Amino acid sequence: MSTLRNEVSNAALLARAAFDYHNQGWCEFRQPFPADQLAEVKQRIEEFSRTRRPEVVYEDGSDVARAVHGCHRYDEACDALVRSRILVDLAETLIGSRVYVYQFKANIKAAREGREWPWHQDFAFWYHEDGMPSPDALTIAINLDEVHENNGPLRVLDGTHRLGVLESVSKQENRASNWKDDVSSKLSHAVPPELMGGLLADNKMSQFTGQPGAITAFHPCIVHSSSNNHSNDRRSILFVTYNSVNNVSTSSKRPAFLVDPDTTPV
Repeated sequence: MSTLRNEVSNAALLARAAFDYHNQGWCEFRQPFPADQLAEVKQRIEEFSRTRRPEVVYEDGSDVARAVHGCHRYDEACDALVRSRILVDLAETLIGSRVYVYQFKANIKAAREGREWPWHQDFAFWYHEDGMPSPDALTIAINLDEVHENNGPLRVLDGTHRLGVLESVSKQENRASNWKDDVSSKLSHAVPPELMGGLLADNKMSQFTGQPGAITAFHPCIVHSSSNNHSNDRRSILFVTYNSVNNVSTSSKRPAFLVDPDTTPV
């Protein structure tokens, strides 16, 4: 009987998440990620962030880690996380098909030193840089630390997932080709400033705050950003992007730790 109750409860959580995701472009999954598994992954991420390897990206002009990419490709704990049913079931429910891991990263905002991520849409990068045919993908965010309004939470503009890719003509003609621009505070495909005023005026802004283990998912076209970390608290968030097996990218030249070439379903 308890197994049946759990299945019914999980189905209800997935149904609520799907309703919110398709209507506002993001959703909370009201069941935290298991604490013991999360603690192990957090420890691994902290260890990797202190090493010198291509997967570790630093804040501009410093040795402060900004992000760690692709850990699921070489670490058993991270690999197990991306295959966990809680994440895979959520991704497959929201996308509507089998999925594979497209990207895996931990974005780290060190206390007082973590820099912003400008307003952007993830699909702009995946479409232009990797040849992803359509936005049949999503990103699931899992808090590794407590995230609050002062340490740089993710901010999204509700409903902007319906707008398609937003960019100016000049941006279309002058694309950056250096993958390092895609992971810095000077994003190559940021939403043009001339569009942001109207977007901010016309759309509600939501912030993803919460305790370690809190899970949210967001659409590839939703406009989002995060501010500098103005607090004494580190803010680390794990981002796992799942793509539909029917939506494989065709032309990515970026490193495998940024865009996983393995399209095997999880």
